[in-house]
This record gives sequence, structure tokens and C-alpha cells, in this order.
Amino acid sequence: MQMRTESKRSIVSLFTISLMGITTACSQSPSNQTTTFPTQELGATPSLVASESKKKVVTTFLPMYWFTKAVAGDAANVETLIPPGAEVHEYQATPENVKAISSADMLVKNGLGLEEFLEDTVKNAQNSKLKQIDASKGIQALNQISPVEKAVKEQGHEHEHEHAEGNPHVWIDPILAKQQVTNIRDGLIAVDPANKATYAANAAAYIQELDNLNGEFQQVLQKTPNCTFITFHDAYPYLAKRYNLKQVAVVEIPEDKLAPDDIQKVVNTVKKYKVKTLLGEPGTDNKLLNSLSKDLNLTLQEIDSLESGEQDPQYYFQAMRKNLKTLESACK
Repeated sequence: MQMRTESKRSIVSLFTISLMGITTACSQSPSNQTTTFPTQELGATPSLVASESKKKVVTTFLPMYWFTKAVAGDAANVETLIPPGAEVHEYQATPENVKAISSADMLVKNGLGLEEFLEDTVKNAQNSKLKQIDASKGIQALNQISPVEKAVKEQGHEHEHEHAEGNPHVWIDPILAKQQVTNIRDGLIAVDPANKATYAANAAAYIQELDNLNGEFQQVLQKTPNCTFITFHDAYPYLAKRYNLKQVAVVEIPEDKLAPDDIQKVVNTVKKYKVKTLLGEPGTDNKLLNSLSKDLNLTLQEIDSLESGEQDPQYYFQAMRKNLKTLESACK
């Protein structure tokens, strides 16, 4: 009886080892990735090339990941360097970032001076085959289309960050997002022509969604032309220009905590423009903003610069439609 039991155990062990060998041989696990996300089908998807020859595409931060993943679908392996929610404006590269770029076929960046860490990181990666795609190629950058209320100098706190190449937040405008998707599509086709049909079909589907989103913004915001809204982050001038609004920003970049001079600027700006709503961002000092909005008899709402959120490319549309509802309410 004992021999039968041992014999059965031997058979089970051999079966388990055999199964593990098959599983290992069949699994595909891309190496040198910093952050990877689930794949997503978009639009018509013609037959793909063999998975072994998939191109590796590295993107800088979440909006670039959304747009690239939407176009690539399952035809390429897409990852991002900056974790969602991390501050892109002042990001410091890691050894993992260098490693990821060193083995990539393509790097997608927003451009317009946003990713200041990137130049040295790419040099350190020493990847001669790397193709870099500037998603903002062909987009005219804005500078002072939206006024930024100047800070009153206070010891120990002064906003010094400026966008030397113009405001980089072009992805928040659906029409400019279309240009970014187009640039990414063309870059993917250049490095991977075998999947041209897939990239073209997926890009067309995503661009159609962007057109629909633009139509929704036009329909809603045309009812309140020249509406002025106050934000803490100078991230919305392209959105404001596109839909005939006016943004007044308090600081150049978002901060976790607001300084006394920021608060005074808000008070002055509210009085100057006679607004009814104060727009903060996720992650801002909401306790202070709540207190301030009560003191000024304002409604406090959130507007999202889309630098954090879910990894699904469809999240872009969810966040933008939420922004639309916020702006509609703020402009009433």
C-alpha cells in the first residue's frame, strides 16, 4: 500500500514538473519594465505580428501612456517611466528609468520642456537604436494666454518654476490631443511598419472619441462665453482658449501645501474677477481651500490636470467629462 502511494506521488510530481515547464515556455514576460499596464483593444485590430517581435515603447508620464497604449493596443509593449501621480514637473530619474530606456525601441515624450529629466537619462541609457517621438511636434505653444497672478515675495517661499518653451499642458485640449495621437501613430508605424494597419485603425478610433469629446465641450461651454475661472495650477490655457474661456492661475505648478502669499493672491483674484467658484486640484491642501472658500463665500470644486489617474486609456475621457461638468457649474 505504501509503495502504491509513493508511486502515485511520483507520477503527480512528474506531471507537475512537466506542467511547470510548459507554462514557463509559453509565458511572455517583458523584462526591464518600470510600470506595465493591461492591454486594451481599440478600433479594428488586424492580425498582429508574432508576440516575440513586439516593439518595446517607453512613455514619460500618464497622458503619453494613454495615447500610446490606445494606438498600440496589443501590437507593442508599452510602459511608463513616471508613476501615475508623481510630480512630472520636477521628476528625478531613477536607475530603473535608465534601464528601461536602454532596451526600448521607442520613447514617447510630451515635449515643450516638460520632461526636464529626460535628456541626461537618455544619454545615460546609451541606446543607439532608440527612436524618440515628440508628441507635441507641430503644436504652437502658448505663453501668457492665461494670466498668472504674481506672487508677493515672502521669505522662504517664492515660485521660481517657469516653462521655458511655453506652457506644456497641451494634452488637456482634445483637439491638440488629436495631434499628439497622430504623432505617436506615425512614430509607431516608423519603428514597426509590420503593424501599420493596427496602429492606423486604433488611432482613428481614439481620434473619433476625441472629436466627440470636443463637440461636447463646444455644446456646453458656448453657453457661457468669456467665463473666468480661477485655478491654482497654470495648466488650462489651451482649454480656455479653445472654448473661449479665461483662466487665471495662482501658481505656475501645483503644490501639496499653499503658502500665505498664495492665499492672499486668491483673495485678491476673487475680488478682481468677481468669480463664484474656486477650482482646486486633486492632492492640493483641501482643508485650507475649504476654509478659504467658506470665508470668501465661494463654491470649491476640483479640476483635473490629468497627470494622475487610472491606466486605462479611456480614463482620459472620464476625467475630461468630469472637468466639463466642473467648468459648466463654475461658469453659471
